[in-house]
Amino acid sequence: MLKIEHIGIAVKDLNQSNALFAKLFGEAHYKIEAVESEGVKTSFFKVGQNKIELLEATNSNSPIAKFIEKKGEGIHHIAFDVADIHTEKERLKAEGFVVLNETPKKGADNKWVVFLHPKGTNGVLVELCQEIKD
Repeated sequence: MLKIEHIGIAVKDLNQSNALFAKLFGEAHYKIEAVESEGVKTSFFKVGQNKIELLEATNSNSPIAKFIEKKGEGIHHIAFDVADIHTEKERLKAEGFVVLNETPKKGADNKWVVFLHPKGTNGVLVELCQEIKD
């Protein structure tokens, strides 16, 4: 793993949370993007070399809606940048981690993503990210 790519935070109201985090960080978000396949709208903030991703559910069946219903708003996942998502996924499977999606999915911010089940990572949903190259 190369670095922490971003920290994802589940929120009920993206507009309200954008205003709150803009006050916290002293600058506005730089991007809003919908990921229809996951039923989520995302907003990204740059904080130094790091990114924070706010996630709002766009329907009641989305993973974010279910997360908020069960746990409330808060940290949803930690994403790590990887050089080769396929190799890293296979390495982690060999180490005994449970992969939630065998095939990388297109995520927000031009990334391929794979998630690891939080039951195997001390309750933390881990996301692997690799930049999509044309």
